[in-house]
Amino acid sequence: MKISKVFLHVIAPVLMVFTCLFAQAQDTKVVYHVNTDVNTASAILGNVRNHLNADPKTKITLVTHGPGIDFLLEGAKDNKGREFSGVVADLAAKGVQFRVCNNTLMTRNIDPSKVAMEAKIVPSGVAEVARLQAKEGHVYLKP
Repeated sequence: MKISKVFLHVIAPVLMVFTCLFAQAQDTKVVYHVNTDVNTASAILGNVRNHLNADPKTKITLVTHGPGIDFLLEGAKDNKGREFSGVVADLAAKGVQFRVCNNTLMTRNIDPSKVAMEAKIVPSGVAEVARLQAKEGHVYLKP
């Protein structure tokens, strides 16, 4: 009986404080799932920029597959003729990570050397999205 009173009045509140502090110390981790063509990339990158402006500590990873990889290929341009390389480099400098699906590269016969240097090639885009959610606690966003 005495131990339970000590727990309720002393230990439990201390544990709650530490739990709250730990939860607040955790940065938000987000995976943006990108599988749409180059015409949507500017808007998606704008969403990422806005996300970082609102919460600069957020850890953001863009995982691309299918037509979603196109904006991360050498010389890729938006529908107004502007290259994506500058925006990608700027976001990468702010900690945004880019992942490109190797299955897509192989299926489309794209040389991996054509992928932006800021991007990491992963075996499968969809498997990477699942891994980030299940194993690393990322929140899923599909812009």
